[in-house]
Amino acid sequence: MVRISEFQVKDVVSISDGRKLGNIGDIEINLDTGKIEAIVIGGGGKILGFFGKDEDIVIPWSSIVKIGEDVILVRYKESHYIQGQLQEPKQAPDT
Repeated sequence: MVRISEFQVKDVVSISDGRKLGNIGDIEINLDTGKIEAIVIGGGGKILGFFGKDEDIVIPWSSIVKIGEDVILVRYKESHYIQGQLQEPKQAPDT
């Protein structure tokens, strides 16, 4: 059995690009079945917690690939992050 406090100290890492998404801040539980539906990675404050907050990342339980001693591997793709990598750099006009 695993305690929630043990989940919170593990890094959540996306297997699609190896990027650390953060740590688990909350979980969603289906009260009818008693099963965990999703993990929630809290969005950090932008500037010392002021001026808004990043969006929370909600990862369905079915997207968890592996729970290790220190890391939780998940399938997660952030569309604007992936799209930004695929765009070709703009070239300067010839003068």
